[in-house]
Amino acid sequence: MYESFFGLRKNPFSLTPDPAFLVMTQAHGNVRAGLTYAILAGKGFTVVTGDAGTGKTTLLRSTINTIPRERMCFSLVTNPVLTPAEFTATAICDFGLPDSGSHPKRLRTLQDFLLQVHAEGKIAVLFVDEAHRLPSETLEEIRLMTNFETETRKLLQIVLVGQDELGDTLRRRELRQLKQRIEVWLNTGPLAENEVWGYIQHRWNCVTTSAAPFSAEAVQLISKVSCGIPRLINSVCDNSLLIGFAETTRVITAQHVREASADLCLTLSEETESAPREKIASTKPDAQSAFTALQIPSPVSVGFGTNPSSLFASREPKRSWWWQGASKQREVGIA
Repeated sequence: MYESFFGLRKNPFSLTPDPAFLVMTQAHGNVRAGLTYAILAGKGFTVVTGDAGTGKTTLLRSTINTIPRERMCFSLVTNPVLTPAEFTATAICDFGLPDSGSHPKRLRTLQDFLLQVHAEGKIAVLFVDEAHRLPSETLEEIRLMTNFETETRKLLQIVLVGQDELGDTLRRRELRQLKQRIEVWLNTGPLAENEVWGYIQHRWNCVTTSAAPFSAEAVQLISKVSCGIPRLINSVCDNSLLIGFAETTRVITAQHVREASADLCLTLSEETESAPREKIASTKPDAQSAFTALQIPSPVSVGFGTNPSSLFASREPKRSWWWQGASKQREVGIA
């Protein structure tokens, strides 16, 4: 509605997981590098967890777009609330295979396909988004899928992506056999306060050459009211622009943000609004080396006019690198 008024080619704050809008902060780059490494190194079972709205699906789709198709074939399941048989059928169909009817025949079809992919020197990957909604019986079916292997390599790489509740589920005792198979566990978190402006400016620059019309006070308030969660930043910015359009003003002020936040039931108290939001430190691994070692293209330069490797040198480490032991989670925060 406001695109023409602000001279935009399209809405810069849409909630769809468009990889073109991905802001490659240091931590985003670390998660994508870790996920890419886990897939191409044949780790077998990878988990990505994080709070709602922190960019998991966008990172997943960006990773899929990063890996060359001549090296990977994949199946993406986005609605995992399925019985074990339905889940297997969905995964097989998304690989482009025919549904062979009975569940045992489906498994046989999948095994034959995975052996063929392995013989061609490719990697087969099963991505499951919204994995926190997986029933326990379907999680057991996924565990059994990890048994597709040769003496030296897993035939199927499995990536579960879900909200933090997925971590709670996987820690249940009855699922310990599944948890023991996890080799890489990555975690996303909110943006730091000093990264919110870069996030807004990047998305704006994707659709126009003009500067984003948000005042410094507006950006500071957006950071606080959203708690750095990208999805909420998008919602607040979108509604603030709509209010500015209705008032025919081309500068978005803190008052516009307050009104938009109230409409979204995100209003802060005066005490909270005046208090600085804690800045979240980022990890400092050399994620770029993972792409070099695996001989795949470097991540596309997206973000604040720099490439991800330059961001790595500008932060102090706080959390551990994204390596993950078989049964011990280490977090990588989006900061």
